[in-house]
Amino acid sequence: MLADGLALVAVGGYGRSELSPASDLDVVLLHDPRIAESVVARVAEAIWYPLWDAGVALDHSVRDIVAMRDTAVTDDRAAMGMLDARRVAGDETLVSDLRSQVLADWRRDARRRVAEVRATRDARIERSGSLAHAAVPDLKESAGGLRDGVVLRALVATWLIDVPQAEVESFRHGLLGVRDTLHAVTGRRTERLDPALVPDVAAAMDMAPADLDLHVRDLGRRMEHLSSLAWRRVDDALAPPRRDRITRTGPHTTPLADGVALLGHEVIVTKDADPATDPEVALRAAAVAARSGRRLEPSTAARLARTLGDLPEPWPSSTHRQLVDLLTAGPGLIPVWEALDIAGVIDRWLPEWSEIRLRGSSSPVHRHTIDRHSIDTVVNAAGSVREVARPDVLAVAALLHDIGKGRSGDHSEVGQPMAVRIATRWGFDVADAALIGRLVRHHLLLPAIATRHDIEDPATAAAVAEQIGDADTLELLVALTVADAQATSSQAWTSWRRGLVEGLVRKTRAALDESVPTPDADGYEGWPDHVPLPDLTPVEAGDLRLTSELHRDGSLLTIVTADRHGLMATLAGGLALAGLSVRSARTVTIGEMAASLWEVTRPDVDPAVIAPRLRSALAGESDLATRLVLPETDDEPRVQVLDTRTETATVVLVRARDRRGLLWAICCAIADDGLSIRSAHLTTYGDEARDVFYVIGPDGGPLTDDKATTLVASITSALA
Repeated sequence: MLADGLALVAVGGYGRSELSPASDLDVVLLHDPRIAESVVARVAEAIWYPLWDAGVALDHSVRDIVAMRDTAVTDDRAAMGMLDARRVAGDETLVSDLRSQVLADWRRDARRRVAEVRATRDARIERSGSLAHAAVPDLKESAGGLRDGVVLRALVATWLIDVPQAEVESFRHGLLGVRDTLHAVTGRRTERLDPALVPDVAAAMDMAPADLDLHVRDLGRRMEHLSSLAWRRVDDALAPPRRDRITRTGPHTTPLADGVALLGHEVIVTKDADPATDPEVALRAAAVAARSGRRLEPSTAARLARTLGDLPEPWPSSTHRQLVDLLTAGPGLIPVWEALDIAGVIDRWLPEWSEIRLRGSSSPVHRHTIDRHSIDTVVNAAGSVREVARPDVLAVAALLHDIGKGRSGDHSEVGQPMAVRIATRWGFDVADAALIGRLVRHHLLLPAIATRHDIEDPATAAAVAEQIGDADTLELLVALTVADAQATSSQAWTSWRRGLVEGLVRKTRAALDESVPTPDADGYEGWPDHVPLPDLTPVEAGDLRLTSELHRDGSLLTIVTADRHGLMATLAGGLALAGLSVRSARTVTIGEMAASLWEVTRPDVDPAVIAPRLRSALAGESDLATRLVLPETDDEPRVQVLDTRTETATVVLVRARDRRGLLWAICCAIADDGLSIRSAHLTTYGDEARDVFYVIGPDGGPLTDDKATTLVASITSALA
C-alpha cells in the first residue's frame, strides 16, 4: 500500500484501459510536493525495479502534482493524457485533485488550447495521411485514427461542443481490436497496417484480407468525418456572435439556388424543397457548396440520402450541367463528395462507385485508395479547363478513368464500356459518351508509349495519332494524363517522365490534322433549319418584335429589328440587364432587317417584360457601358483564332471567367473593330465561359490575318 500523498497513476492508453499486446505501461508516480524526496525515491525504486526485472515495457516518470499541472498547461498531449488519468494504487484523492485541476485549466484556456491542438493535428495528418485513403494506413496517427478519437474526447471536455460519443467509441474500439491483433501477429509495437501484414491479421480475425482492409478504412473514414464535423462546430463556437435574423419559420437563410440556401457557413436544402419530386436539388446543393468552398450541412446530406427521388434516364440537360458544375469546382469538391458518399447519396448517382470505394491499389506507386485517387484526379483536371475544348468530357473521364478496377481484366479495357454506359445515363450524347470511353481506355497510353518506345521514331507518333484521332482528343488525353499522374504520387510524374510525355505529345500533335470541326460545318451559316424563319416585316428604327418559346430547359427568343452595326452587342447588353444568361446566339440579315435567335437559360421568359428593356437598350437609354462594367478578376482570358474548315467567316474562341456582361463586352470589342458577328455559340462549364464567334468583315467574308490579330488583341484588352 502506498502512503497518503503518493499514487501510482496510469495515463494515456493505459489510463483509458486500452493497452495492446505490445503497448508500453505509461505510468507516473504522483506525489504531494510535501513528501520528502528520499521517501519518493525509495518508493519509486520499489516499483520500477521489479517491473524492469520482469521485462515489462515501461514509460515511467516521477512528478509532484504541481509539476504535473504545469506540464499540462504547456503540453497538449500531456494534458489530454492526464484528462484520462486513472489510479492504479495509492491516494485516490491525489489523483482526483490532479484530474480536476487539469480539467479546470483545460476549460479555462479552451480557446487557446484548441488552436494548438488543431495545429498539432494538422502537422500529424500531413505526415501520416488519412486512415481511409492512405496506401499504408497508420491506425494511430492517420486522420480518422485512434489519436483523433482521443482528440475528440478532449474537445468534448472543453464544453465548447458535443459529439456523438457512442459512435466515436464504437469506431475507436473497432480500431483497437485491429491494433491488438496487429501487435499479436507481429510480436512488436507497430501502428502501420502494411499491406503485406493484412492477410495474417485478417486470418487471425477470421476475415478475408479485402474485408479487413475495407473494415479498417471505413472505420477511419467515419471517424475522420466526425472529427471534421467537430472542428467545424469548434469554429462556430469560437466565432464572434452573428446577428442572424430569426423569422417565424426559423433562422434567416440566404437563397443560393432553387431549393438551396446558406445557413451560417453551411449549404442546406431548404424546407420547402422536396428531394423526392426534385432529385436534381441534391446536385444543385452539391455544386453550389463545392464551387463556393463551403460544406454541406450534415443533416442536409442525411436528408438527401433518406428522401432523394430517382432521376430520369438519361439525365435532363439541367441535371447534366449541375453534375459538370460539381466536377469542375476544384478543391471544394473533396469535402462535399465525401459527405455525400458517407451519407449514401453518391451511390444513387453512380452505383458503380461502390466497387472502388476505399479499395486499395495494387500498385505501390499509388499513395491513396482508388476512390480518393479518382477524386484527386478530377480536382487536378479542373485546373485544365482553360486548356481543352471540352472540360465536361475531361471532368467525367477523370472521375471514371479507374472505374474498371477491382474487376477481372485490364481496368482500362473493362472501364471503357462502363464509362460509356455511365456517361449515357448522365445525359451525354452518343458521340460524347464514346469520347469519354476512349479517354478511359487510353488514359495510360501516353506514359506507356513515352517510356517504352522510341519517341524519335516517326512511326511511334503516327501510331499514337492513329489511335487518338484528332487534336482535341489529344489535348483531353494530355490533361487527363497529367491530372492522373499528379494524383498518383511524385514518382508517377517525375521530370524525366514528364519530359518524355511532352516530347511524344509534340510529335503526335504534328502528325494530326490541326483543323477543328465547328458548328458551321453542320449548317449554321444562316438561320437554323429546325426553327421557322420569323416575320421580317419592317419595324421602325429602335423597335423590335420578340417571341419566346420553351426550349430544352430554357427559352428560345426570336428578335426581329432593323439591322445596324453593333446590333448584337446592344441586344446582348439588354438581355444581360434583364438578368438572362445566354447559351447561344445567331443572326441572319435579309435586306434591312435582322433576325436573331437567342437561347437563354430561364424557362419562363415573358416577352412583355423583356421587350421594353431591349427597346431601351436600342434607344441608347440604358447606359450599358456604365451598368455592365465587368467585375474585377485576376483571370487572364484566352482568345484565339481557330483553324477551321469554314471559308465564309473567321472563327474566334474566347475562354474566360464567366460573369455578367461578358458577352456584351466581347460583342462590343468586335463591333468597335468594324466587324460583325454572324453567329455565336456559347457554353459555360461552372464559371468558365467557352464562347465561339463567327466573325465577318465589312465585305461579308473572313478576316485577313492582320485583322484577325488585331481583333484578338481588342477582345483580350476588353476582358482584362
